[in-house]
Amino acid sequence: MTYGVVDLFCGVGGLTCGLEKAGLNVVAGYDLDASCEYTYTHNNGAIFINKNVEDITGKEIRKLLRGNDVKILAGCAPCQPFSRHQKDKKNRKKHKDWKLLYQFGRLVEEVRPHIVSMENVPELADEQVFKDFVKVLENLKYNVTYKVVNAADYGVPQRRKRLLLLASKIKKITFIGPTHQKPVTVRQVIGNLPPVEAGAENDSDNLHITSSLSDVNMQRIQHSIPGGTWRNWPDELILKCHKKISGQTYSSVYGRMRWDDVAPTITTQFTGYGTGRFGHPEQDRALTLREGAMLQTFPPNYSFVPQGEKVILKNVSRHIGNAVPPRLGEVIGLSIKTHCETKRKYVRKK
Repeated sequence: MTYGVVDLFCGVGGLTCGLEKAGLNVVAGYDLDASCEYTYTHNNGAIFINKNVEDITGKEIRKLLRGNDVKILAGCAPCQPFSRHQKDKKNRKKHKDWKLLYQFGRLVEEVRPHIVSMENVPELADEQVFKDFVKVLENLKYNVTYKVVNAADYGVPQRRKRLLLLASKIKKITFIGPTHQKPVTVRQVIGNLPPVEAGAENDSDNLHITSSLSDVNMQRIQHSIPGGTWRNWPDELILKCHKKISGQTYSSVYGRMRWDDVAPTITTQFTGYGTGRFGHPEQDRALTLREGAMLQTFPPNYSFVPQGEKVILKNVSRHIGNAVPPRLGEVIGLSIKTHCETKRKYVRKK
């Protein structure tokens, strides 16, 4: 049985990487951001198509999927409008990415794949745009299932809850159950990487590079304990905003991770010591790009920058933080394969 997948909003290929590891054939990834192309094509077997989703037609996707027994349309529309980190929640419907899920629904209507897969932040489930998307699927006679999962239950070493959706034309579809009773820890993933000083780069891996720290932030991280907060610092190092009542709740910023625990959610700002609990468990610095990528479950040799090209931390960390963790993509792929291979007779070539 052959599985053909088109990955919408593919970014640097986190979902594609995981689906391919599960044994699915991703034939193409679409993304508006041309800077994703090198990373996507260098590490995966699919072609990259730089195109706005509004300009994609069902006809071209059907052509890409032609000849496969099971045709799959997958995607993770940018989550910024729906994330709990979105500051302007009252006006977030004005965000440029708000209507992308409607475009996803349009393409499902035009393509009519056997399987539809979507991943996003849990907050999306409460939004009308998601309810409308589900209604489109149900009106097209898809069997729809969705739930919020803790990625750590499936081997992603993070506190990362995500909304997953699967829809099938074949029969009722479900996700495979949790695969890890004990979470994968920070130590297990990055504990063997060579040490790097703040602002330095490892000679053998240009992605094992970290941001520099100011003198005062170096003092702060030296006073930070794994799992602790800025409340552990001497009073003279505490920021004025944290001394105010309004700042008391932001206890996770300027924090160190614990070796024998999962990491926090890897965001686009994980290389910044002051933007979350992104301090290394024992070295006086924030995470390197390679550490962040590995905590996102990208393979250790996944390339994000061509050899010899300057690494810009802000650009690469954005790509890594926005990605679907490949391990979560693999779980989605395994769920699809389990579903299809128990009912082969219902899948036909078209």
